[in-house]
Parts: sequence; structure tokens; C-alpha cells
Amino acid sequence: MHIVVVGLNYRTAPVEVRERFAIQPECLSDAIRQLKARKTILECVIVGTCNRTEIYAVVDSEYWCPNQISDFMESWFGLRREMFTPYTYAHENEEAIRHLFRVSSGLDSMILGETQILGQVRNAFLLAQQVDATGTIFNMLFKQAITLAKKAHAETAIGENPVSVSYAAVELGKQIIHSFENKKALIIGAGKMSELTITHLMASGAAWVGVVNRTISKAEALAAKCGGHAYNYDQLHSLLMDMDVVISSTGSNQTILTKVDVEEVMKLRPTRPMFMIDIAVPRDLDPEIQSIPNVHLYDIDDLANIVESNMEFRRHAAVIIESMIADEIQIFHQWYRSLGVGPIIRALYSKASVIHNETMGSLKNKLPSLSEYEWKMVHKLTKSMLNQMMHDPIQRLKEMAPENNRDEALTYFTKIFALENTMAIEPSVSMKHQDQEVDSVNETSNVSLA
Repeated sequence: MHIVVVGLNYRTAPVEVRERFAIQPECLSDAIRQLKARKTILECVIVGTCNRTEIYAVVDSEYWCPNQISDFMESWFGLRREMFTPYTYAHENEEAIRHLFRVSSGLDSMILGETQILGQVRNAFLLAQQVDATGTIFNMLFKQAITLAKKAHAETAIGENPVSVSYAAVELGKQIIHSFENKKALIIGAGKMSELTITHLMASGAAWVGVVNRTISKAEALAAKCGGHAYNYDQLHSLLMDMDVVISSTGSNQTILTKVDVEEVMKLRPTRPMFMIDIAVPRDLDPEIQSIPNVHLYDIDDLANIVESNMEFRRHAAVIIESMIADEIQIFHQWYRSLGVGPIIRALYSKASVIHNETMGSLKNKLPSLSEYEWKMVHKLTKSMLNQMMHDPIQRLKEMAPENNRDEALTYFTKIFALENTMAIEPSVSMKHQDQEVDSVNETSNVSLA
């Protein structure tokens, strides 16, 4: 097994680079299938958010070829690797596992401890499962990461004090326009981020909130929750004339408002400032808008330092979670190392079963006068003897599995009981299809000769 992650995030790549690597939800299944079809890729999951695009993979060799993932990125995103390699990072094995745990727990987020990433990781994993891109390793690892993140948020203060991109956007607005009282705000988009933004705007005293969305029913549903007003996209430009605040968060691949659009509006209200925040990736608002007089435009990268005052509590919690992560990494290693025990135990029982059957056949020939009842008792007692004889060696084998000298111990065990030929007959289990092997160690605890 070799686990790798290759990605780029808000630390390594600016928004104009990250938006080139955004995968639309409706295309993600195809992207995963294409990645899985690559040579050396046994399992894979793609995690994509506004702040990161990460490719997790299980590869079939420690000498994995990073070119396979780079080739996929070139092919899928239509970019030469020299254009994105300076912005990417790669982690392997324990560091890749640690990275996933930190990402899921919100420790690697722009806003430390934010909870939205947990749902995004979970959805990415479930989608990969649906298209048969995961197997034994990632089914265990991602479930463990999700469970750990839930525990971290429940048992620490990592989620205390309101901190999110939407919260940061409203806080930035307060710094620019001082107060939302008597101000009109327009939200473009009707997704979860927009809903959170409206909640913070209303809590900050916004006098009027409008929602614009391509699907008017979604705009109406969101507006109804906050006592706002819903509009179609074709009303957007006319609405701008009377807005103090515009916050955009859609999933569009195209620019929603251009510099020309906003210039036309500002010509008619030159002395009235407009505060605009673009929290979408790819960006909704033309970056050139910021050059228009009396328009204050900020994108998602400008929000990073807004919530610094609320972060100290989360930093203390993060230290505790890092310790939890270290423990979970060891648990995963122990689990993985135990996977090799199952085939050896089955081989031992298989060999014992053959010996038992041969012995019983010989006894039946030598003691033909035994009654059916007597024969059943002999069968039961001899089977019990073998099971008792194998119990302690099997328990010791399980205990040795997580140890550092595990491979050597398993080899000696196999040689002592002469299981080489028995194991050779068993069908091989590839890393792609080991799901039945996950619980083999526990299952074999209760196995006995038939």
C-alpha cells in the first residue's frame, strides 16, 4: 500500500489559479472515473472546494509515478504541468494520512476549525464510493477521518465563536461601511454560503436584503427564510442602482458582473459607494471592478485576516486535535498491519481441516464397528482438540500483527506451521477488492473446524 495526496490550496495558489482547477459537481463522477482508470491508481477520491482541489490515491507501489496524477491534471484541466506544478504539494503515506485528518477537522482551512469542510470531505468520499473508486484502504481511512472530525468538534472549542467565510465577509463590510443599519444588501446566489451570509447580515442590522438567483424558486425559498426579497437574474443590473452591499456566491463558470456593468451603474450614482465581496470560485465578479472609483471589491483571499480576533480559542483547541490525530494515525497503522493476518489464519484452519478429515477417514476404516453416536462423539472431540491447540498460536499471531517486526513474525509463523503451500492455493486478494478482508481478523476469532 502507498497513500498519496496531490493538491493545491489557498496557501499555495492564489484564487486566479485555484479557479482553473475547480471541478463542477456534475462533472466530478467522470473525473474520478478517469483518474481511477490510470495505471498504478488503485483507489482515489477528489476533494474540491473553493479553497482547495486535492487528489487522494492509493497506488500499487512505493515507487509510485507522480506523473500519473500530473497527466490526469493536464488532461482534465487542459493545462500544461509547468503551469500548475509550482502551486501544488504532495504528501505520502503517514503525512498524507495526517493531511486528510487535518483537512477533515478544519485545521488546514483558511478559517481554522470551520465545519463546512467536513461535509465536503464526506460528500467527496461517498461519491467516490458510488463510482467504485474506493476499496478497503480508503473505506477505512475516510470513515476514520470523518469520525475523528466529528469527535474533534464535539469535544473541543474548535468550533466556538462564529468564524466562517460568510462571517468574515460581513465583518469586512463593517470595516468599510462601519454599519449595516439603513443599508441595502443584495446576495447573488441561493446556496448554503448565501444563506449563512444573509444570516450574518440580518444579525448585523441590514435594513433590506434581496436574493438574486437563476432559479427563482430557490431565491424565493431563501428570501422567505430571512424576510428578504427574491429576484430573477434579468433584474440584477437594475437592482444594483440602489444597493450599498453586493455579495456574490454562485457556482457559475462565467463572470456574473463585468467592469462595464458596474461602471454603467456608478455613473448614475457617483457619490454613493458600493461594497462588493466575491466569495465564489471561480470568481463571479470581474477583478477589474476594483479600479472603479467609489467601488470597494474584495475576493475570498481578502478575508483571511478578518477573524483573527476570534482565532485564539481555536488555536488552543487545535493543539488538542493534533494530539487526537496522532493517536488516530497509530490506530490506522495497527488496523492496516492486521490485514495480513487473515489469510494466514484461514490457511492454518484449512490445513487443520484437511488433516482432520484425513484422520477421520482413516479412523472410520480402522473402527468400522463404531455406532453413529460414537462416531459423532469422536468427530466432535478431535475437532475440539485441534481448535484448542490452534487458539493460543492464533491469538499470539494477532498480537504480533501491529508490531514493528510484524513481517518477520508472520513469515516465521507461516514456516513453523508449513503453510506456504496452503496459502499458495488461496485466490489472491488485490488492493482493489479487499473489502471482505477488513473484518477478517475479528471474524477468524470464532472460526472452528467444520
